[in-house]
Amino acid sequence: MSYRVAMDIGGTFTDVVCYDERSGAVTASKAPTTPGDLAEGVFAALGRVVDDPAGISFFVHGTTQGLNALLERKGARVLLLASRDGRDVYQIARGNRDRMFDLRYRKPEPLVPRQDVMEAGGRLDYRGRELEPLDEESVRAAARRARAEGFDAVAVCLLFSYADPAHEVRAGEILRAELGEDVLVVLSHEVAREWREYERTSSAVLEAYTGPVVRRYLAGVERRFAERGLGVPVHVMQSSGGLVNASYAMRHPLQTLLSGPVGGTMGGVAASRLRGRGLGADGARSRNVICVDMGGTSFDVSLVVDGRPDVNSEARIEGYPVLMPIVNLHTIGAGGGSLAYAEAGALRVGPESAGAVPGPACYGRGGARPTVTDANVVLGRVDPAWFAGGLMTLDVEAAGVAVAELAGELRLDPLALAEGICDVANAKMAQAIRTLTVEHGVEPREFALLAFGGAGAMHAAFIARELGISEVVVPRFPGAFSAWGMLEAEVRRDLTHPYFRPQDTLDGPDMSGNLVTLEREALDALAGQGVPEERRRVEHAVDMRYEGQDYTLTVPLRDAAEPAEPEFLAEIAARYAEAHTARYGHATPEAPVEFVTLRSTGFGTFPRTAAPAVAASGQEPPDVRDVIFDGAVHRTPVLRRAGLDGELAGPAIVVEETATTVIPPGCLATVDDNGFLILKVNT
Repeated sequence: MSYRVAMDIGGTFTDVVCYDERSGAVTASKAPTTPGDLAEGVFAALGRVVDDPAGISFFVHGTTQGLNALLERKGARVLLLASRDGRDVYQIARGNRDRMFDLRYRKPEPLVPRQDVMEAGGRLDYRGRELEPLDEESVRAAARRARAEGFDAVAVCLLFSYADPAHEVRAGEILRAELGEDVLVVLSHEVAREWREYERTSSAVLEAYTGPVVRRYLAGVERRFAERGLGVPVHVMQSSGGLVNASYAMRHPLQTLLSGPVGGTMGGVAASRLRGRGLGADGARSRNVICVDMGGTSFDVSLVVDGRPDVNSEARIEGYPVLMPIVNLHTIGAGGGSLAYAEAGALRVGPESAGAVPGPACYGRGGARPTVTDANVVLGRVDPAWFAGGLMTLDVEAAGVAVAELAGELRLDPLALAEGICDVANAKMAQAIRTLTVEHGVEPREFALLAFGGAGAMHAAFIARELGISEVVVPRFPGAFSAWGMLEAEVRRDLTHPYFRPQDTLDGPDMSGNLVTLEREALDALAGQGVPEERRRVEHAVDMRYEGQDYTLTVPLRDAAEPAEPEFLAEIAARYAEAHTARYGHATPEAPVEFVTLRSTGFGTFPRTAAPAVAASGQEPPDVRDVIFDGAVHRTPVLRRAGLDGELAGPAIVVEETATTVIPPGCLATVDDNGFLILKVNT
């Protein structure tokens, strides 16, 4: 067995990357995603890079099964079991404090209607001490209703279970004994052992809602791969940017909610490491990267800051809060398949997409409405005879007809409309980047733009120019870069422990002891994932706030023993003030601090793959064609990526197996030692 394989299942294409451990060769391919049965697209793509699955030594993939179930509201029917008198916690939620002046704001419809919430007697206090024993008969009553009414899952969220989960554990034992394997039972402290009742309830409900879909999918993938001879565990990407095996993911399906998109972020981390100083041309950008993934359906933005992924301990997905480590990812409906249309006499692009079927008009599968891809075809920015490495031949005439029809409706020249479609899409994507940078006090000009996805490199230079970013990096195999990033990711397990302490009562050795316990649990979890001892490590952090604050910031610790040091309190308070200044622009160093939650993260490293670079093989005489830039016709060479060497001045079109890179006039492109294509953008 010598092949390390990663796969990313997107809305339009399924991408696969294969690394041959013997030769060091990296190959990539793709196949159309098959929405009716995703496994068909998976095995079609796999067959293009590996002859026999029995030769695979490591396999990882990203899945959007849970996220799709949430987006389409096709998840499980969930019964929620709450503490007595706590039935309305999930319904009341947090009001609309973040949208106070939005008169059109509507809270997301709860995934569990009020009539499907039951109560269980028993009570703990805020310290986890039992005030009233669990009413086991009320739990059995919930089990009887779940069985009688055909619920797919039961979510249990009892008050203060983060402090002591004993009541939830017992409730879970009863429910599982009564309901068997057919009904998923989710306990909130196993999903998120953290305070805030509504957020913990929401997290448990999300796992219950998406869990059955994810479990069925992963079980099917494992079974079908085993039938084809795969002899190693299937690994799955987590929302945190780490890996777990499929058996763990089936027990904790919420962790895979953003499984697919975060592969690109981890690719950004790996690319930064491979380039030594990082992706920037100077020290200010040395390890800061804006990762942009433009596929057929969506546009995803994430950050790599100082060589590390930007990971939050909580997030909102479709308006629902979730407590878990998650890459800070911003997604909009802007992709190559985004539909262009007229609304109130103006041009609109997205978020509706042509998807994999029928796809853009140029795919020749029955699509008749113009898309971003069709606009690029009309402008000459795509090689129709060698699209996706020659896997598809595009119908230029169909694209022209679709664009011309909309141009007639808007009374515009078809070429002007095609460029307008791209401009609108670029503006939307630039704004998505501002949402994750400027709106959080981050200056995008201090970052390099790492562009990937099937359409990312086609639009990257235009987006960078709009944001004032001077450098764009296009990795090898950009259309399959998210899959390559999964090969570079580490196994990751995150553990938390509530630890409410004001600074004047902090017992440093006690905090250190709790961290040592978490570290031991994290190392044991990594061992259970098959990570050798010499490849395991644990990092620690603590959530802190000033007294009187409601929310926290996470501050890294050097090691588990640090809190026992005499100078710890002064050092950690200074570190918190620094983090507060970075996040909010100010700090109050003299104010007392509080400790809220301890966090320990275990990492397990697999052998690294080589950079997917290809030595220059000599460039054939390029095809030169007319391409439209800024309303003017430019004679533009179309070159193969594998033959590039030295400097290349725009305009130029660079094609390869998984993507097309557009180099506009005024840009200069070079290939670095790792095979990355570097675009210097005139801003």
